[in-house]
Amino acid sequence: HRAVHDGQSIQDAYDDMYQQRDLLMRDSFYLWLIELLAPEPGSTLLDVACGNGRLVELAARQGVHAMGFDLSFEGLQLGAAGTPEAGWIVGDGQGIPLPAEAVDYLMSIGSLEHYDDPLQGVRELARVLKPAGSACILLPNMFGLMGNIRHVQRTGEVFDDSQPLQRYGTRAAWQTMLEMGGLRVERVVPWCEVNRPRTGQDLLWSALRPQKLLRAAVARVTPVNLANHFIFICRPGRTDWTPAYYPMLPWS
Repeated sequence: HRAVHDGQSIQDAYDDMYQQRDLLMRDSFYLWLIELLAPEPGSTLLDVACGNGRLVELAARQGVHAMGFDLSFEGLQLGAAGTPEAGWIVGDGQGIPLPAEAVDYLMSIGSLEHYDDPLQGVRELARVLKPAGSACILLPNMFGLMGNIRHVQRTGEVFDDSQPLQRYGTRAAWQTMLEMGGLRVERVVPWCEVNRPRTGQDLLWSALRPQKLLRAAVARVTPVNLANHFIFICRPGRTDWTPAYYPMLPWS
């Protein structure tokens, strides 16, 4: 984006963004992601590029030793104000300041596609994850049926959420990147931006928006490869694997 091309750092761009708006989803979305990993009480969970830290807050309420890690100090202040007992770290996900095999569970929700070097970000996730640990990584699909395809049909351009850097990829391209970085993909969960309500507030919000029922019905029959986003459930894998040739992978 222009701010970055004009010399502003990505960190400053995110600080400015959090002063202007929240990058926030409904609680049911974060609760669903926590359910996918099912962290045990007393275990450690690190949310890398946690934004305003809402997922960290909700995980901490379940007895998990949750930590939020983000490039933006402005974003972390929001989470730290609500849950000071959680751990909050300012830093770059391409160099996480934790020792190897430090955490039981990892979250990386819609963040790697915004890194300068996404593959290095994956290597750091794999490095800090314990051998028996699990990671939940969400990445956007270039060809999401109800996302980019629909948006391109209407506007002639891919969707842009105004974050400083933005990338899209296919399911296979993202999975190849994760495996090159030292993770093993065990399961791919499609997400078409609709969730079953898990709080009373979200139930009321959904009830007032009956169009969400139609979107949920479309999501149930949408092929995985055409979902708006992919959620990769991963464990540590090989660190010495590279594909012989893969033309859709732009990372070095």
